[in-house]
Amino acid sequence: MSRYSPKEFAQQIGSGLLSFPVTHFKAADLSFDEAAYRANLSWLFSHEAAGLFAAGGTGEFFSLTAAETDRVVRAAVAETAGKIPVIAPAGRGTAESIEYCKAAEAAGADGILLLPPYLTEASADGVAAHVEQVCKSTKLGVIVYNRANQVLDENHLERLADRCPNLVGFKDGVGDLELMTRIYARLGDRFTYVGGLPTAETFALPYLTMGVTTYSSAIFNFVPKFALEFYAAVRAFDNAKVYKMLNAFVLPYIQLRNRKRGYAVSIVKAGMKVIGRDAGPVRAPLTDLTDAEMAELSALVSRIAEVEKLAA
Repeated sequence: MSRYSPKEFAQQIGSGLLSFPVTHFKAADLSFDEAAYRANLSWLFSHEAAGLFAAGGTGEFFSLTAAETDRVVRAAVAETAGKIPVIAPAGRGTAESIEYCKAAEAAGADGILLLPPYLTEASADGVAAHVEQVCKSTKLGVIVYNRANQVLDENHLERLADRCPNLVGFKDGVGDLELMTRIYARLGDRFTYVGGLPTAETFALPYLTMGVTTYSSAIFNFVPKFALEFYAAVRAFDNAKVYKMLNAFVLPYIQLRNRKRGYAVSIVKAGMKVIGRDAGPVRAPLTDLTDAEMAELSALVSRIAEVEKLAA
């Protein structure tokens, strides 16, 4: 059972940087490596995070079976031991999403991240019906992920907020500033807003002015100190510091990430390997970085000490 009411859950999530850990796989057979996963979570907990999203997009939810997802969520719940909220994923079709919510409740998760349905094009009315059914199936606080084929506007979100008191979070992966402005202008503090675009640090400063107080930080997986310092600069509206850190590390990192589709996840696992915390390979259809790209990333990560001096 969650330690948080939906409202308390939303407040906690919006209070700091969010951790989206990778899922560890064994190199030999690509099975879930629970021991390595839990050991890595223990290391991440030595740094500050407001919430942990187990088996999310960075955690390769799309390549996990329902049973594997349950194992990952349960491992996260056990390892956190109530220190920070654990958010479980729900996705695919409506019926499957509801089953994921039931499993999350049984596992002791504190909230749900509702991911877009898989390979389904639908109207906003249909998406809203899907979200409503999932929200009404669980007592946990739900964050809806606006992305790809699951895009809701301010009108649909307002109706959903009225009908579903446990819909307390909105994660944006669209990047439409006009839409985000309309949503925040209409709904204000009824939601906690989460930045969810790839390498969310790039958009963190302008999004903060639209009520987006936190974001999913993939780089927190392998440069957590840098990620937290960057987040602090954003929250302080320290533009000069933010842009120094963007230029010194984040933007070159994005250039490498953009080399190939799917690298938004692959490069995070590569970064962990660079710092000596190997999480294993990604599962197909994703591909790992080439040896040459690994060398580039290693050189970039080695500049972190220099970057932190620039940020001082």
